[in-house]
Amino acid sequence: MTYFSESDIENLEHIYKINLINSCSGYKSANLIGTKSVNGIENVAVFSSVTHIGSSPAMLGFFLRPTTVIRNTYENLKSTGFYTINHIHQNITEEAHHTSAKYDASISEFDATQLKSEYKSEFLAPFVKEAPIQLAMQFVEEYNIKANNTILVIGKIVGLYINGDLVEDDGFVNLTKAKVAAINGLDGYVIPETKTRYGYQRPKELKASF
Repeated sequence: MTYFSESDIENLEHIYKINLINSCSGYKSANLIGTKSVNGIENVAVFSSVTHIGSSPAMLGFFLRPTTVIRNTYENLKSTGFYTINHIHQNITEEAHHTSAKYDASISEFDATQLKSEYKSEFLAPFVKEAPIQLAMQFVEEYNIKANNTILVIGKIVGLYINGDLVEDDGFVNLTKAKVAAINGLDGYVIPETKTRYGYQRPKELKASF
């Protein structure tokens, strides 16, 4: 087993280090976040940090790197209060990944890729038409992570669109059926398969030992 001490990690070559640390945490969600500026310019960008915050109220969070440079997604959602989260599936991974390129705020990634925007129920921010699961989000609050100057953005789900028969009888969204991707590290895309589900677990009745 290869071992890296704290000092080893700190002294690694930059690209090697970010690949190592970004991939050692395990598979991450693969999502496109869609926003629109106050000037009406659409933006869409890939994120691998979307995480569940709570179900009641229904909230999700995602992490942003330091805003020492312009972050179009952050600027747009803070100025309008709305954004969308869209699941990436196997047929759009290449186009989705290209949205990580640093385009100027005046250029829409929808124009730079084959991805298509769409609007639903007069919601301000654009959805990604190709996404099998689309979430309409409203900004709630943010937390500054002092240790590395990143930001945790928290939003509530105000609309949820799911294709076809992906929702099972108990409410479980079967991402396997939609070939939804996950991200390994920064740029490794995988298509997971559901092997089995385990029901709600309760403590076993253990025999007392004397």
